[in-house]
Amino acid sequence: MIRKQNILCLALMATSITGFAQYSSTPPEVSPMPMKPEMTEIWEPEVQVVTPAKKLGDAPSDAIILFDGSNLDQWTSAKDVTKPAPWTIVNNDHLEVKPGSGGIQTKMKFSDIQLHIEFSAPDKVEGVSQGRGNSGLFLQNRYELQILDSYQNRTYRNGQAGAIYKDVAPLVNAMRGPLEWNTYDVIYTAVRFKPDGRVDAPARITVLHNGVLVQNNTTIAGLTNYIGLHMYTDAHGADVIGLQDHGNKTQFRNIWLRNL
Repeated sequence: MIRKQNILCLALMATSITGFAQYSSTPPEVSPMPMKPEMTEIWEPEVQVVTPAKKLGDAPSDAIILFDGSNLDQWTSAKDVTKPAPWTIVNNDHLEVKPGSGGIQTKMKFSDIQLHIEFSAPDKVEGVSQGRGNSGLFLQNRYELQILDSYQNRTYRNGQAGAIYKDVAPLVNAMRGPLEWNTYDVIYTAVRFKPDGRVDAPARITVLHNGVLVQNNTTIAGLTNYIGLHMYTDAHGADVIGLQDHGNKTQFRNIWLRNL
């Protein structure tokens, strides 16, 4: 009969030979053991290189160009997606809403994005409150970041420029004058749904308006409604980005985004 002590010795020898973990009852000289710099260095995979634009606000190398003044190839009519976008390109520079023609939307669908867009109120200043320079940027075709001429133009606070329309007012009013161009830089995290259709995580948005923070990782309550409370009504995935025709000749240029 093999004695238990011999079995234990054989097991320890096998562990040593095969390279399995070995255990020690001798404490280290320093406890806990000191960290080394390389213990917290992550080398792989290497971070992707993206070339920034030479001019601040222009598109980096990995951006999808939605409008650069030359054409509307990335857009369709929102009324009839089989038809081209009906708005007017002016001087191969900017885009102008054609009132009454309806909104436009991207051909591609998106989810989490970084988006840059520049906009200006109509050249002729007219109207008050929501009737002045009104449009809207719709994310996933449902959630509206308000576009409005809010320069010296009083309206309800959750309906002015930089607002998540009828949901969350901007932190400040950073609107420039009607003949000047404005910028939105948007970080948008799309809503997530559970398999049964319930919301797992609501959409969130950060917006800089002319370089000024106006929405700070804001939770979007749900579908943008003109009347009634906002809530998530249906589970969905990536969807188009829309620009609204609200009857004003609002202008746009330099629209690009990055998938996140």
